[in-house]
Formats: sequence, C-alpha cells, structure tokens
Amino acid sequence: MPSLFQRTFVQNIGLKLVSLLLAVGLWFVVAHDRIAEVEMRVPLEFHSLPENLEIDSASFTQAQIRVRGPERVIHRLEASDVRAEINLTNVRPGERTFDLTARQVHVPQGLEVVQIIPSQFQLSFDTRTTRTVAVRARVIGTFAGGMRVSQVIADPSSIMISGPRRRVEAVESATTDPVDVSGTMTRAAFLTQAYVPDPLVQVVHPTPIRVTVIMERSGQEKKTE
Repeated sequence: MPSLFQRTFVQNIGLKLVSLLLAVGLWFVVAHDRIAEVEMRVPLEFHSLPENLEIDSASFTQAQIRVRGPERVIHRLEASDVRAEINLTNVRPGERTFDLTARQVHVPQGLEVVQIIPSQFQLSFDTRTTRTVAVRARVIGTFAGGMRVSQVIADPSSIMISGPRRRVEAVESATTDPVDVSGTMTRAAFLTQAYVPDPLVQVVHPTPIRVTVIMERSGQEKKTE
C-alpha cells in the first residue's frame, strides 16, 4: 500500500507537474501584464440619418478617446479597432446637442474607455435639396502678342448639385479646374472637372467638362489669371 508521501508527491506526478507549471505560468502572465493607456483620435460614424436630411456642419468629425487595458492588448490596438457611433434616427432640421459616452464607443474585449473629448457636441441639420447651376470655366495662361480670349464654351454648361438647402441655395455657379491656354492661337478644347467649393455640397453624377477656348487678335498682349 503506497505511503502518505507516495500518495502526496509521487502518485500521478506527471499531472501534478503540469498543473504546477500552468499555475506558475498564469501567475507570471497576471503579475507581468501591466495596465496601460493609449489615446487616439477616432472618426465619428453617423448612422440612420433620415433620407430627407443632410448634416449642415463640418466642424466636428472626430473624437479624442483614451482607452485602458492590459499592456499586451494595448500594444496590438489599431485605430480601426475603436469606433464611435452616433444614431441620428430622430433628428430634425435645426441644431441638436449629442452626448458622447462610452456607450457609443466600441472597443475590443478587455479594454475600457476612460475618457472622451468632447463629451458633448452639436450638429446642424437641414433639408436635402438639389438644384441646377451654371458651369463657369476658369481660364488661365499667358497669351501670344496681340491675342486675347474671344469666347469660352463649357459643355455641359450646367450641372446638378445636392446638399443642405441653405448651402445649396448659396451656390451661384460651379467652377472648373484651371484650364491653361498658353500658346493657343485659334481655338483649343480641354477636358476638366467642375466643382463646388463648399465641402458639404456635392455634384450629382460628376462628368468631365469639355471647355472650348476661342482666341482672337487684339490691339495689345493681354493676360488672364
């Protein structure tokens, strides 16, 4: 019959050694897995905006978020692992204040959000509208002596734009990228793009603009910029 010593230390010694090694390993991981923090700028994701509305403010698009957790997890953390989501389901035209809390921020398991800056922010909303505006070709260049621009033709001559009503109604025309006609003596055609300076107003179905520049003789050399 095995003695007390044998039953305690010798019997099933392999399993006992494995258990001991696992316990030591677990203690080592816990004891040396220090807590760390990292701060990152995260773009806001806006969800469920009503179809007839547009965001009418471009000043607030990111939040500064501090995350805490095991150092080994923090070291593997990437910006794409942290998401800040804002639900816009019930918004109406006008200004609205939103709370930005840990409930709106998604982080990997094992991490916690300890700070969000700012904790509140405001957005403006306006009704979405579309409108047709003229295309104004922008012509630049140094002309040969005695030549000047006689006519500039943009084709298509107008485009449709879309965005918040207030901003769309403030747009007088769309402008093409600069067309350099230096050295042109009679006429020349260029393919370019038209744009609207307001970043919250979009060109609907962007298409290349064909700009035709017709030159004529004048009494003196002229320049346009």
